[in-house]
Amino acid sequence: QESLLNICMDAKHHKTEPGPEGQLYGQCVLWKDNACCTANTSMEAHLDQSYLYNFNWDHCGAMPDKCKRHFIQDTCLYECSPNLGPWIDETDSSWRKERIQNVPLCREDCEQWWEDCQDAVTCKVNWHRGWNWTSGTNQCPRGAMCQKFKFVFPTPAQLCEQIWS
Repeated sequence: QESLLNICMDAKHHKTEPGPEGQLYGQCVLWKDNACCTANTSMEAHLDQSYLYNFNWDHCGAMPDKCKRHFIQDTCLYECSPNLGPWIDETDSSWRKERIQNVPLCREDCEQWWEDCQDAVTCKVNWHRGWNWTSGTNQCPRGAMCQKFKFVFPTPAQLCEQIWS
């Protein structure tokens, strides 16, 4: 049986096997000794408008840096970690065959994420689907109102459990 650790998921930007990647950028540097991402992917993970997914963090105005760093860390974990095997699930999406689901998160990390993002603004609870992509990047769906995170996600648990479905 293949180990659930030290593997890369079958997704859009992942390497087929984890290995050293000496030039990882910024917050992704934690995985430089054994990564599923390339240096280029790690750099793109830090951009406001990245080619990785054409996802715009600033869809309701500029996201504060202290909030954005949590999304960058989340992207680095998703793209670079070779230790997500226990949470890899098959998916039938056009751009990936696998995704991760129900990855445990430390309560303190979730609370800090919520704390740092409570005044950031969004128009959706589930960022995984339902966006208007007609412009090529995610925009709020018609009729969706931009509100502070603390109203969209009243508790840290709601943020961490709902934002990526």
